[in-house]
Amino acid sequence: MGNYFLESLLSDLESLVLYAGIHQRVFGFHRMLSKRFPFAIYYALEDGTAYVYAILDMRRDPAWLRAELEKRN
Repeated sequence: MGNYFLESLLSDLESLVLYAGIHQRVFGFHRMLSKRFPFAIYYALEDGTAYVYAILDMRRDPAWLRAELEKRN
């Protein structure tokens, strides 16, 4: 399961090359949901480059998610 999880997330990250910027903004970041697991990739666009700030488990408390992203912003 570990390798499948990692490969799935890497595939999602690679898709940012084509789809960066189209995702909903949440807590000040664009949020792309993973295709196969309950994780979200939070990223920001700067000068046409997507910078990933966090990959977080969506099963966490939303208040924790917000606090974690505020620390990284």
